Amino acid sequence: MIRLENVSKQFDDGTTVVKSLNLTINKGEFFVLIGPSGSGKTTTLKMINRLISLSDGTIFIDGKKISEYDIHELRWNIGYVLQQIALFPHMSVEENIAVVPEMKKWNKEKIADKVDELLQMVGLDPITYKHRKPRELSGGQQQRIGVARALAADPEIILMDEPFSALDPISREKLQEDIVKLQKTIKKTIVFVTHDMQEALKLGDRICIMRDGEIVQVGTPNELIYHPANDFVKEFIGKMNKNNQHFNLEFLLSQSNKGSIVEGMSVIPVTSSLERTLEALSEQDIVGVEKDGKMIGILNRQSIIQHLLNGLKEGEKNA
Repeated sequence: MIRLENVSKQFDDGTTVVKSLNLTINKGEFFVLIGPSGSGKTTTLKMINRLISLSDGTIFIDGKKISEYDIHELRWNIGYVLQQIALFPHMSVEENIAVVPEMKKWNKEKIADKVDELLQMVGLDPITYKHRKPRELSGGQQQRIGVARALAADPEIILMDEPFSALDPISREKLQEDIVKLQKTIKKTIVFVTHDMQEALKLGDRICIMRDGEIVQVGTPNELIYHPANDFVKEFIGKMNKNNQHFNLEFLLSQSNKGSIVEGMSVIPVTSSLERTLEALSEQDIVGVEKDGKMIGILNRQSIIQHLLNGLKEGEKNA
C-alpha cells in the first residue's frame, strides 16, 4: 500500500531529520511511528502526503510514485488528523465535515447522508451535533469531528499526527478505544504518530520505533515487548511498563470474585489502564469488564486495592 525506499529529508540549514528510510505499510494496517522528539516521525508522516518534500528516495502508494499523483488528488484521498484539531471556527460541524466532499462536487443529498453516517460512526448524534459550532464542543468531541472530517471522502489512507495528545487522560483513553473499534469497521490504512509507548502498544498492528531519523525496530507489540532489538527499545518499552507492568484486568478478574451483573452498571474494556479503572470505580463500587463486546466479569474496589497492595509488597521485596 505505502512503500518508502531510501527516503531522506534534509532541511535548508543542513539538518538531516530522516536518513535512508526503507519501510512498507500494508493495506488495512494500523501502523504506528514512535520515537523521542527529533526522531523524524512527524516529518516521515508529512512526506507521505507531500506536505514536506523528499530530499532523496521515493515513496510509492499502490505502486505509483507520489510525485506522479496530482497534488490535490493525492491529498483528497488521504485523510489527515492533527493534534491541533484545526476545525474552521465559523463553520458548523456539518460544514466542517463536508469540506472535501464539496470540493469533489458531491451532490448535497449525498453529502448530508455522509455527514450523518460519519457522526454516528464517531459516536455523536447527528441531530444534536451537526449544527453546532466547534466552540460549543469539548476537546474530545472536536477531535471526533476531526476524525469524521478525515473520513469524509472515504480515503484509503488516514494520517494521524499525535491526535489525542492534547486531551485529558480520560478523553484520550476513550478515543483510543473508539478508534480501535472504528478501525475494525472501516479497515483503512492508518499511519499514526505518537510519543507515548502505551498508546502505540494499544493501537498498533505494527510499530516503528525511530531515533535520530533512523529506524531502530519495526514489529508487532508482542515482538517489541518480548524481542527488543537493543537497549534503546528495552528502555523505551520499560518507561511504559514501570507503573503498569503488573496491571492486567483479565488476570485480575481471574483472581477475584466476579460477582453478578447489576442493571445500569458501568462497563469498561479489558484493555483499560489502571488510571481508567480507578476513575470508573470512583463513580461506582463495582464495574463490568468486557472483551470483544462480551461481558467477562465484574470488578470491585476491594480487588483493585488488594492488587495495589500486592504490587507494593512485591516492590518492597525487590528493593
